[in-house]
Amino acid sequence: MNKLQLLYGRLLGDVGTVFYLSVVIIAGFVTVAALFPDDVERIANQVLDYTANKMGWMYLLATSGFVIFILFLGLSKYGNIRLGPDDEPPEFSYGSWLAMIFSGGMGVGLVFWGVAEPMMHFNEPPLGIAEPRTAEAAQTGMRYAFFHWGLHQWANFALVGLAIAYIRFRHNARGLISETFRPILGNRVDSGWGVAIDTLAVVSTIFGVATTLGLGALQINSGIARFEGVEYGTTTQMMIIAGLGVLFTLSAMTPLKHGIRYLSNLNIILAIGLFTYVIVLGPTAFIFQEFTQTMGEYLGNIVQMSLVTTPYSSEHWVEQWTMFYWAWGLSWAPFVGSFIARISRGRTIREFVLGVMVVPVGLSMLWFAAFGGSAIYMELYEAAGIADAVAREVPAGLYTTLEQLPWGTYAGLLAITLVSVFVITSADSATFVLGMFTSKGVLNPTRFVRVLWGMLQLSMAVVLLLSGGLEGLRTVSIVAAFPFMLLMVLMAFALHRDLTQEFWQREEKERLIRQRIENLLLRESEREAEREAAEEVHPSAPDTVLGPEEPPRTGLGEHTEAPESDPPAPRKSD
Repeated sequence: MNKLQLLYGRLLGDVGTVFYLSVVIIAGFVTVAALFPDDVERIANQVLDYTANKMGWMYLLATSGFVIFILFLGLSKYGNIRLGPDDEPPEFSYGSWLAMIFSGGMGVGLVFWGVAEPMMHFNEPPLGIAEPRTAEAAQTGMRYAFFHWGLHQWANFALVGLAIAYIRFRHNARGLISETFRPILGNRVDSGWGVAIDTLAVVSTIFGVATTLGLGALQINSGIARFEGVEYGTTTQMMIIAGLGVLFTLSAMTPLKHGIRYLSNLNIILAIGLFTYVIVLGPTAFIFQEFTQTMGEYLGNIVQMSLVTTPYSSEHWVEQWTMFYWAWGLSWAPFVGSFIARISRGRTIREFVLGVMVVPVGLSMLWFAAFGGSAIYMELYEAAGIADAVAREVPAGLYTTLEQLPWGTYAGLLAITLVSVFVITSADSATFVLGMFTSKGVLNPTRFVRVLWGMLQLSMAVVLLLSGGLEGLRTVSIVAAFPFMLLMVLMAFALHRDLTQEFWQREEKERLIRQRIENLLLRESEREAEREAAEEVHPSAPDTVLGPEEPPRTGLGEHTEAPESDPPAPRKSD
């Protein structure tokens, strides 16, 4: 029995209620969805309709509020607070840090949607703003692509990441979602409240990452079908997911500083290579003109786009696009935020906001300008047929665009490799974070726990693809993210309260130090005043150096003789 317990402890480590409850919920959903995929799809659509019609405005307000809050923290007095001891240097170099943020964040999504989203808006303009397949429709589509992959998306990751990094490295607390609520819940986070919060974070993460795995499988399947004659369908996608599962399981067996770090750096190298290829051989001038104009339109219309709803019509565009993206980001927030927190030790809050909100957003926009802008140019001026390809098969837009350039076949193979490595990195990162959530916040969960969560992620991606493909992935993301969105609102209040408390304590400490120094200086000045007063009554004689022949002075006058005085009176005898 003792040997079994020892083996059990080595495999699972220090897991608790969150682990068992999360495994039961995920395994139960996967089983039901595998047995009754049509019923699951129908119920999910019903819940989606209710959520979108009754609560959709909350997604828009909450996500916009997160943008304002994170930028405020980075630009305010709180920006100088370090995520760790005040004298601790960053754990990773700036380049590796940004590479891991970008790879763990939106790598697969950028490759999948880089051409697909602008061309889908080109075919069906947002909110009926323009006529389909016109220059106005193309520009509107690019503006909304920038919007969906801009500040709002990364604000979700930044909020969770900053909250966890602050409590983990500044206060040396456990790296759990529930721990970030301690400023407002107190010791209740150690009871059922904390279990519920952490379980919800695990479930939300599983759905968000499964959506990404599904998108990656669709993109890889589209490329392989084009170049190798393999069928584009569910069976092939299942085989692709299985193959990716084997690869990221091998990566999960390596330490964080080796597996994920090296894969992230490889991601960046491949992404830069593909990006440079499109920039150099594509319509370079048009790409940078598009980037400049769309950036201006994005910044000029960000408030209106952030809060647009359709209360006077039955238009479902906001639900299908903006709400999907915000929900996808929210469901990814526990995973990406926790991963970013894990690699951000030693950074200041201002550095964190700059690294998470500004740099990735700028890179994302450049990516869309290169790939989406090239596709639009080729469609409008060269009739490349990219819009028709996307209408038939959404992931095909990327490969159709690359085919218009020299050596397009090799570029397509590079794109397949890039998507595969992005998927492996994201899945590996997610297994690490899920293991941390379900192992009481330890920084290095056991390999068995990480592999177990990897298998559950793959199973979830499979059943979601079987339950509606791309639409099924969208639907489940929106539904699963709503509860965690409410938690994130409370998380923002808790983080601000915690930061305010630390800053108040710091200011109070500095005030006490200043007061003590002033007291010391005041006492010295008082002593000086006493000396000056005594000097006025009894001036001190200056010290002099005696010459060799100068007679000593008595200090009673200029002469050495004693002053004359009456002799003492004779003493009477008795």
